[in-house]
Amino acid sequence: MSNPDPVPTELSGSAEKLIRGRHATRAFRPDAVPADVMRAIFSLAGAAPSNSNAQPWRVEVVSGAARDRLASALQADHAEKRTSVDVPYSEDMYAQVHRVRRAAFGAELYGALGIGPDDHAARAAYDAESLRFYGAPHAAFLFVTGDGGPRLAADVGAYMQTLLLAMTAYGVDSCPQGLLSFYADTVRAELGLTGGKLLVGISFGYADETAPVNRVTTERAELAATTAFHDCA
Repeated sequence: MSNPDPVPTELSGSAEKLIRGRHATRAFRPDAVPADVMRAIFSLAGAAPSNSNAQPWRVEVVSGAARDRLASALQADHAEKRTSVDVPYSEDMYAQVHRVRRAAFGAELYGALGIGPDDHAARAAYDAESLRFYGAPHAAFLFVTGDGGPRLAADVGAYMQTLLLAMTAYGVDSCPQGLLSFYADTVRAELGLTGGKLLVGISFGYADETAPVNRVTTERAELAATTAFHDCA
């Protein structure tokens, strides 16, 4: 079999710039994303792949007063420890290598915030404040529809990555927040929803470039640590 034509340098360069340019933003300006830009982003994200084109996702986007009410409700339930998790979570799901990576990230993140490794109160306060979407004017909640099982959740994961890259392409910053999924019942109640399993929430808007936390960088594992090539030329 002949080798396929190489990807043009300018195309591969722009793709790499887009993918590597996406990063989590944890401090936002209050400026809203224009409605036409927002609709273009979510329309583009809808091109995400899914098994048999089932598209098992439902997306709920909040802005303005709805965003403010939901943020207050999330913080209130967090304070009362009223969690409601649709997709099971446990620290035990992480292997040792995952824990090492998470610890390294945590040290850098909290270091940028000036929070010491043993300052558990400050860390808890930061978690609580993050439920206000890091100050972002918008948040999107991604629900798995159907039976909500892991195979369908994988499709929603593909949608999420497509959405994050679409936001980056339009100059919009974002942060997927697992903590938002710990309050699924709160989100459903505030938005008048029934059904679906909440997988993740994504805060988005425009980054506050002056915030030190937005200068945190994360390393990625070497290719050999995650990927094996079998009988590849």
